[in-house]
Amino acid sequence: MSKNMSAGEAYGHAEAKAENAAGAAKDTVNKAQDKAADAASDASGQAQLKKEEASSVLQQTGEQVANMAQGAYDGVKNTLGVGESQQKK
Repeated sequence: MSKNMSAGEAYGHAEAKAENAAGAAKDTVNKAQDKAADAASDASGQAQLKKEEASSVLQQTGEQVANMAQGAYDGVKNTLGVGESQQKK
């Protein structure tokens, strides 16, 4: 600043710098909010995918257990002579 600058001019320059700094800060905050929102969205999508994968694994496991139980049940029926193969004789 030169010595000839008036108080009004100095105030105007300071005010402009403050407005620029405030604008830059707002931009930084907005960018951070956008990144946080994107990260949250990605995390939510990944969580949903993992939930669906886990559900599928549990369903497959349940089906396998049911099939094994049915096979054991059929084996016991055949051993005791109440299965279809024993009834056809």
